[in-house]
Amino acid sequence: MHIRSLFILLFVLTLTSPARAQELNAKVIINRSQVSNTKSGVFDALEKAVTQFLNERAWTELKFREQERIQCSFNITVNTYSETDNSFKASLLVASNRPVFDSNYTTTVWNTNDKDFDFTFQEFDQLDWRPEQIDNNLTAVLAYWAYMIIGLDLDSMSPMGGTEVLRMAQDICNSAEGLGYKGWKAFDDTKNRFAIVNDYLDGSMEKFRQLQYTYYRTGLDHMAENTEQARKAIAEAVSLLKQAHEDKSLSMLPQIFTDFKRDELVSIFSGQGNAQEREQIYDILFRINPSQNTYWEKLKQ
Repeated sequence: MHIRSLFILLFVLTLTSPARAQELNAKVIINRSQVSNTKSGVFDALEKAVTQFLNERAWTELKFREQERIQCSFNITVNTYSETDNSFKASLLVASNRPVFDSNYTTTVWNTNDKDFDFTFQEFDQLDWRPEQIDNNLTAVLAYWAYMIIGLDLDSMSPMGGTEVLRMAQDICNSAEGLGYKGWKAFDDTKNRFAIVNDYLDGSMEKFRQLQYTYYRTGLDHMAENTEQARKAIAEAVSLLKQAHEDKSLSMLPQIFTDFKRDELVSIFSGQGNAQEREQIYDILFRINPSQNTYWEKLKQ
């Protein structure tokens, strides 16, 4: 009877316990090859602290099961480090992936290099996050990208589904500008943190938001089921990309998107469909990002 009662209790606890709330499964790498004559302790501590900060926190009220957590990476390259004032000058390569339904394939949802990532950190610092009191550039940058990753992933699952989370990233920009670090200032750089989230939430870039759902959910997610229909949906997403570029020509989002999607786009369209369709896709991609023309030329083959 005792064993049976214990079993029932465990079963009830399983039913009533909340699902894991953490949204991210981030891999953090600290590249310190450019820094010499410095003990590794502070870098090891930084890697551990950043990993815990990103992965052990519930960033939203959404419930994510373990297998639903967003796979992402934060690759921090330290350019200079001063033991005198514990200051780091670094860059951050941040990327996130999303599984494609009914396949073993994962697709990149975001990939960019945040070159203005300067901060202070001591070996035994504990990283905390208080959105109402942003006073630390390290945690502000990490939180910003955490919200961006979650918001973009939600956009890929439902039409403009990440709006509220993206607004959280925008709020960080507005508050962090006063810290005096690069990357937050409005209209200072067309590819800084402010510019990226501001463009995402700009009404004139709504087509770019729409293409996220069209590309991933109605396109890639149906590749295994109906390749031809999925490819047509992705062609529609490329047309939305063209409209977004025309609606706000100074936005760098279409170029950033084509930078990390170039191989995937070529794989989807090269040798597929008819020549006229491939020519149209080529023209759009070349107009948006001529620097990748070596890749776009493959669409004509």
